[in-house]
Formats: sequence, structure tokens, C-alpha cells
Amino acid sequence: MLKTVTLTSEDILHQVKLSCKIPEIVQETLTRKLVAAAAEELGIEVEDEALQKTADTFRLKNNLVSAEGTWQWLQKHHLSIDDFEEIVYTSFLSGQLAQHLFADKVEPYFYENQLNYFSAVMYEVILDDEDLAIELYYIIKEGEMSFYDVAHKYIQDIELRRKCGYRGIVYRKDLKPEISAAVFAAKPPQLLKPIVTSSGIHLILVEEILQPELDDKLRSKILSDFFAEWLKQQIYQMEIVQEFSSR
Repeated sequence: MLKTVTLTSEDILHQVKLSCKIPEIVQETLTRKLVAAAAEELGIEVEDEALQKTADTFRLKNNLVSAEGTWQWLQKHHLSIDDFEEIVYTSFLSGQLAQHLFADKVEPYFYENQLNYFSAVMYEVILDDEDLAIELYYIIKEGEMSFYDVAHKYIQDIELRRKCGYRGIVYRKDLKPEISAAVFAAKPPQLLKPIVTSSGIHLILVEEILQPELDDKLRSKILSDFFAEWLKQQIYQMEIVQEFSSR
């Protein structure tokens, strides 16, 4: 049995290849280089206060609430303080670049596509048997069983069963068209008649329809979507010169 193992940078890179993670690593590397180059070209300035805020947000997101916890996290990921500062710096530049390129496009886009941002609070049970789904629909309607009892009995996934089929807040665009049409025509709280799709037969309880509102969370999501699409297009147009071995 081996008692001592020496790992080199080549060993690590080779394992990354064997793990089939090279494409995502290349994508992340290209993104970092692209963000840095674009920020420099556009003259985006780095303010210490804003950079510190980004660092604080990063620590909070990763639960790095103490100096000791931060140091342990750095050791776990084989990072230096300089590496940490580079992560924060790149994150800050990405945010600033996204704001510079797309901040003024978010609000018009939201109002042009407002229907897509209607959302529903819903519960769902997916069955294989249409006759059973229809039978359960009428059982629930007649008050012989509650939707939650049906969900607890017929949902196979343990975690979803514990939540009685709760799907959370779901946007119109995230649902299949046939389901979306029925859900957003509902008058909550309403149990929908079984809906047949390629995934099965859906029993859906619509608890609430939420009007779209351009709050900070949605604004950030739309901005992030714009920026991700821009990065994708920029990287697609890049000429990539690969200089590492492919042994």
C-alpha cells in the first residue's frame, strides 16, 4: 500500500482531463480573460469601497464569517490571499461590466416581456395512469382526500413527497405550454383537471398567481441573463490558441 503520494501540477491537470472537466475550465478561463480585457477597453474603474463590498458579499455567500474560517477555506481550495483577491476582483469587474453594457436595457426588456414574468405558487403530482389521475381529481374535489394526502401517497421522490408536491414559485416560461395555459387561466386556489404531457399526467393545485414586479432580485436575474448571453457570443467569436498538452 502507498503511504506517501506526491502530486504535481501535471498530475492535477491530467486528472482534470480524465474527469472531463477541461471544457468548463476552458470556458471559465476565457470568461475571466474576456471580462478583464473588456473592462480595460471600456475604462471601467475599480473603487476600493465597491471592491470591499464585493468581498464582503463573497464571504457571506460562502459562510466565511471569521478569519479562521476564511483561512481554512483558502487552504481547502489551495488558494492564496492573492488568489482570493483575484476572485473578488474578477467578480467585481463582471458586475460592473454587466451594469455598463446592459443596465439601461433591463427595464424596457421587462415591460416588453412582462407576460413571461407572471409566476404561480403551485403544487403538483405527476402520475402514469390517466384514469387514476381523473379518479383522484374527483376524490379531491368531493373532499374525500386532500391534495396533500394524495401527494403524500403517490409521489415517489422522498423530498418532493415531504413537501406535498410543492413546486414553489414558477414562472410562465418555465412551464410546458399546455400546463402554462391552464395554470395562468386559473382562479386560485384552484385544482386543475388532469393535464397530459410527455412527462405524464399532471394533477396541479394552483395556490396563487403573482403579478410581475421588477424588484432587485428580478432586475439582477435579467441583467445576469443579458450578460451570460453576451459572454457566450463573445467567446463563440474568439480565436482560441491552445498551448497545453493533450496527452
